[in-house]
Amino acid sequence: MVTESPRAAIADGELIEHIGALNADADRMDGYARQLLATAATLAGCPAAPEWSRTTLAQQAAACTTAAEQLRTAAGALLVHSQAGD
Repeated sequence: MVTESPRAAIADGELIEHIGALNADADRMDGYARQLLATAATLAGCPAAPEWSRTTLAQQAAACTTAAEQLRTAAGALLVHSQAGD
């Protein structure tokens, strides 16, 4: 009896597309982090800005950076997985 492995169920092209999408999402998250930090810097010069806003924006930027790292790690793991069958 021949069974199909889970890896065979997903075409290599689909994996490569998914890896590309994960890396694109990671790039987007890095961009969001930069935007949040730029906004925090702008608010630093605004006396009407709430004190908590800069800290909150910096925390959100850090979360975006962490998410980007995790997305790249997932993309790297998928790449290794896709090459394991070669």
